[in-house]
Amino acid sequence: MPSDAASSIPAHLARNLVALRHTRALTQEQLARSAAVPRSTIANLESGEGNPSLAVLVKVAGALAVPIDELLASPRALVRHWPASEVAKRQKGRGVTIRELVPEPVPDEMMEVMDFAPGAVMAGTPHLPGTREFFTCLHGRVVLSVAGERYALEAGEVLAFPGNLPHSYQNADALAAAQGVSVVVLAKAGV
Repeated sequence: MPSDAASSIPAHLARNLVALRHTRALTQEQLARSAAVPRSTIANLESGEGNPSLAVLVKVAGALAVPIDELLASPRALVRHWPASEVAKRQKGRGVTIRELVPEPVPDEMMEVMDFAPGAVMAGTPHLPGTREFFTCLHGRVVLSVAGERYALEAGEVLAFPGNLPHSYQNADALAAAQGVSVVVLAKAGV
């Protein structure tokens, strides 16, 4: 690596770390706590003065849910386009396809688009107490069962519920597909 490229790494790290921390709405203290490093370490890295060990880089990258190379990368455009083929999809339940609404990690949240085939059924995953879930029906009709109560949602309607309760989703229409968006605001363990 040319010496001028090596000398710009602290500046790239500082800029990237500040940008990632701000994007995730974290204070230096919150990031330090999550990475299990002193706050002064984060401050030094963000000033461009830090000379972190590999272990510190691994901890900070892990806390931000990014690969180390994203911390050290040279400047790039603030805009990124994901072709549909690059957005991960998975099947769950019977006839439900789930894909991430936001393909970058968002701390303490899960945001997914749920496509329901006709007659699709899926059990939800209960989360920690304090978790809050929001389901917005985009089109069709989706029936949610939360702790034994049934809620039929039409396009545009939203249901909010405690994410630790047993819940399930159903497209009761045997002929038409349905679609919705699920946003889960996760509770923090031990808080």
